[in-house]
Amino acid sequence: MANTPYLTAPLKTDKMPPGIPYIIGNELAERFSFYGMRAILVVFMTQYLRDASGAPAPMSEAEASKWFHLFLASNYFFPILGAIVADAFLGKYRTIFYISLVYCLGHLVLALDLTRTGLALGLGLIALGAGGIKPCVSSNVGDQFGASNKHLLSRAFGWFYFSVNFGSFFSILLIPWVLQHHSPNLAFGIPGILMFVATVIFWAGRRKFVHIPPAGKSFLRDNFNREGWAAIGRLAIIFAFVAIFWSLWDQSGGRWVLQGAKMNLHFAGITWLPSQIQAVNAIMILLFIPLFQYVIYPAIDRVFPLNPLRKIGLGIALSGVAFIVSAWIESRISAGFFPSIGWQLPAYALLTAAEVMVSITALEFAYTQAPPRMKSVIMSLYLLSISAGNLVTAGVNFAITRFNLQLEGANYYLFFTALAMLASIIFVFFARRYREKTYLQDEASAAAV
Repeated sequence: MANTPYLTAPLKTDKMPPGIPYIIGNELAERFSFYGMRAILVVFMTQYLRDASGAPAPMSEAEASKWFHLFLASNYFFPILGAIVADAFLGKYRTIFYISLVYCLGHLVLALDLTRTGLALGLGLIALGAGGIKPCVSSNVGDQFGASNKHLLSRAFGWFYFSVNFGSFFSILLIPWVLQHHSPNLAFGIPGILMFVATVIFWAGRRKFVHIPPAGKSFLRDNFNREGWAAIGRLAIIFAFVAIFWSLWDQSGGRWVLQGAKMNLHFAGITWLPSQIQAVNAIMILLFIPLFQYVIYPAIDRVFPLNPLRKIGLGIALSGVAFIVSAWIESRISAGFFPSIGWQLPAYALLTAAEVMVSITALEFAYTQAPPRMKSVIMSLYLLSISAGNLVTAGVNFAITRFNLQLEGANYYLFFTALAMLASIIFVFFARRYREKTYLQDEASAAAV
């Protein structure tokens, strides 16, 4: 591999880089894999989990929520490991390829072993795999661009995010159905097959990608100098507030699924599974990305000039509004009513709008604000905010089960509404003091690595 010529810097061109379609295809298949598995986790833990003898051994709702968010927290903690391996030793391509094989192994374990042991080992390997490649894949998008085609970077990140939701939409519809009508083994096995497909697609694009060489021994000097620490310090404060958004957003795969199970599942002529309704987030994202880009952002910008940090602040507040809707639904359920599961759609619409404003914006912001040799490290710092957000949620659910914290029913959702609103208000003061500094990779001719 080391003797094969690869591009080591973006070519000087005003066109879309040739490696982008392979990155998009890889991301589509990988996200199908991850979100299909994620969609059924809480249902699996509360209904299908087995003990060593094969007898049913389900978890309670609070326990399942706790472990679900601990898994997600682990998934977004390991990016720091992947970033260091990529930037210091192997480079992004090799890191993504080798760790993807670990990812595939995790799916295989989940498909074969339905006990707590299999669950723990399988999710551990998936967290290591998905987390390890995550900062490398997204920063690999930016590495393909130089000054001549930087105007296409936002479009590429938009397509990248589109592929995430295109893949997740179909998997969230399909995998819960497979779990319901076939078996957990097949339901976990299909995502494993798609992860293998993702790995093959990525391998096929190896001669199209820009391979930024790893820093090697100069990694510490190049990254953790005055400029590097300044970038980390500036962005860590911003990402601390982004963590609150993720604390709310990831509950769409946990508490919102459990809430949906208590509702009338017949909606729009279809009887839905509780975990399938998450698919509306993916389809809404596909619609909202162009809607916000060409209609909503320009309209807001005419009366309130937008920049990346203002988009993020507004998105955090909007996620809190989504949880007000969830609190109202929960209050109706507690009162003995069964409103259709369609009442979750307004909450998903608000949360999806918040996602467009926070997640897409922060993803590009993390890349452009990182010095050239720190792209993966800074991206892992951003992903660590997702881990921190899930630790907040896991901590709240741990307090509910361990210390009998009275946050059940509508009060649970109102607590997170208050948390998001408070965070968005405090965020304003820090965002106004932030000074942007944009970095892109230098252009050069093709070279061998």
